[in-house]
Amino acid sequence: MIRVQSFAEGRWHTGDKDVQEVRHAVTGDVVAAVSSSGLDFAGMLNYARAVGGPALRKLTFHERARMLKAIALYLNGNRDRLYQLSAFSGATKRDAWFDIDGGIGTFFVYSSKGRRELPDETFLLDGVMEPLSKSGSFVGHHICTPLHGAAIHINAFNFPCWGMMEKLAPTLLAGMPAIVKPASVTSYIAEEVVRLIIESEILPSGSLQLISGSAGELLDHVDGQDVVTFTGSAGTGLRLKQNRAIVENNVRFNMEADSLNFTMLGEDVVAGSADFEIFTKEVVRELTIKAGQRCTAIRRIFVPRERVGLVVDALRRGLSRVTVGNPQDESVRMGPLVSRDQVDEVSHNVALLRKVSEIVTGDRTEQVVDADPHRGSFFSPTVLYCAEPFKQTEPHDIEAFGPVTTVMPYDSVDDAIELAKLGRGSLVGSVVTSDSRIAREIVLGTAAYHGRLLILNESCAAESTGHGSPMPHLVHGGPGRAGGGEELGGIRGVKHFMQTTAIQGSPTMLTQISNEWQPGADRPESAVHPFRRTFDDLNVGDTLTTHRRTVTEADIVNFAGVSGDFFYAHTDEIAAKESLFGGRVAHGYFVLSAAAGLFVDPGEGPVLANYGLENLRFIKPVFPGDTIRAQLTCRRKTAREQRDEEPPQGVVEWHVDVTNQSDEVVATYTILTLVRRAGE
Repeated sequence: MIRVQSFAEGRWHTGDKDVQEVRHAVTGDVVAAVSSSGLDFAGMLNYARAVGGPALRKLTFHERARMLKAIALYLNGNRDRLYQLSAFSGATKRDAWFDIDGGIGTFFVYSSKGRRELPDETFLLDGVMEPLSKSGSFVGHHICTPLHGAAIHINAFNFPCWGMMEKLAPTLLAGMPAIVKPASVTSYIAEEVVRLIIESEILPSGSLQLISGSAGELLDHVDGQDVVTFTGSAGTGLRLKQNRAIVENNVRFNMEADSLNFTMLGEDVVAGSADFEIFTKEVVRELTIKAGQRCTAIRRIFVPRERVGLVVDALRRGLSRVTVGNPQDESVRMGPLVSRDQVDEVSHNVALLRKVSEIVTGDRTEQVVDADPHRGSFFSPTVLYCAEPFKQTEPHDIEAFGPVTTVMPYDSVDDAIELAKLGRGSLVGSVVTSDSRIAREIVLGTAAYHGRLLILNESCAAESTGHGSPMPHLVHGGPGRAGGGEELGGIRGVKHFMQTTAIQGSPTMLTQISNEWQPGADRPESAVHPFRRTFDDLNVGDTLTTHRRTVTEADIVNFAGVSGDFFYAHTDEIAAKESLFGGRVAHGYFVLSAAAGLFVDPGEGPVLANYGLENLRFIKPVFPGDTIRAQLTCRRKTAREQRDEEPPQGVVEWHVDVTNQSDEVVATYTILTLVRRAGE
């Protein structure tokens, strides 16, 4: 038997009082014992704040991102033990893949996004500088810095690995320590994940702690710098959210609750079509993954009234091929629920649904493979039919958290939209259609009630991640009944663990604070051409003001011939006079090329390559006879992670202003260059 431990204040701890036994979902045998007795919950919070927080905040986003990658690689190499433990919970190999590999993959995604989308700084400048005065001497910006508390993550039983890691990835990337409290019934899996992470010695001390068992009075000690996240039932979430310390200290509380998610068969989809097959296969798949124990599972199915019989028959056929039993048997496609308590809860809710619906398929609990149905926590995939979904509200109010769903008819797209809204807020909705009109109506009609919407058809089904799979790049959460919270969403999720602060001052002062040049700040002229200086020798704000060049008609004609761009405003004098320019103008891309000719140093040097161009704006036209010059300013520097085949280097972002003879800006943009590091 596994004695599930907690990890608190840098040490592993075994509770010896109020022990909860956890049983094998297939055999019913006791496999683990869980207790958090003896933990100092206030001490854990203080340890996170005093030890973990300062250590993480010293690291830049890129350093934190590299930690996530290193942890993901370490877990990837130690997945076998996690898969073995996952089988105790009734998970098939497919279920375990979603949980374990999905969690590891989330760390990989956030590592990549952190290095690509965030600066190599301990903070984030959010948005753009805001001018606050007429002359531009007084400006403002928003800065995001890590909160100085701890993130407490209270997770559900169904995804002990992914549910924890999808919260940890943005938390750690933001620079905030975490205390994780998994559901006791699958805590032995979460404990092993944490044990591997601690064993890797990648995270600073205090960055991650684990409570196995009850969280006791932990939430009584939170303050305004802490964050609490919760995944589970709406009732439990509401109780936690009303904790006195959370309310009085205005603690950030993010809830993701189980919801009555819908899927819809579009009016355009007919039996026998590819989209019809996609729809029925998607329902069968979503109904049986994790034995329906997913917060994103399809609970309500909306079908055109005249196709209800066809859909029900197709679901019967599809589900008849689903073998239920011991996940260790290769023929089994769906395992048991996580516990007998869960079976009782689902059975109770199905009984309530049956008062207004009829079961069209299910009741095959006795037919299990390689297991005793009376000892294991088995429950057959069950489909109900509610003929009057507007009169009978139970299918929109009662969730059976297992392999249970209800088919409902609709007579128009407007009806389907109203049915979707009766769920009072869901994590996800989906529609199978190839008709963009239907898709648009569904999206615009239901988006306010959903955190995510999937439009599925033959063109994307082969690569679709499916109705029930949240992706780390996109928001996971939903309004109303779904909890009103938001997780993941790429970098959006990182900001949930940071404080956004408005900072005001002169452009030069904000440049010095942020280490990023702001428009209007000082631009000290570089004594040495910036392209002759290594990455380490360059300073933010270093500027080169070039000599001038007068643009001629010959320049315009020659550029048209070289580029093939004979747009009338450049080549047709008569048409150009009638245009908004009032005469022929130089090509915008000629202006860029001419500016590059003014500021580029032609000799071999530290600059290795042009890396890209961003934020280009043509502000004023350039006419034949105008004289232009360029001003090149080092805006930001980012050291790149060294690769074996590359010399050590960094990316330098240069702000470029191209002006005319009246010192008016005619073009502005950012160029990126790869620059060699000093001494290499």
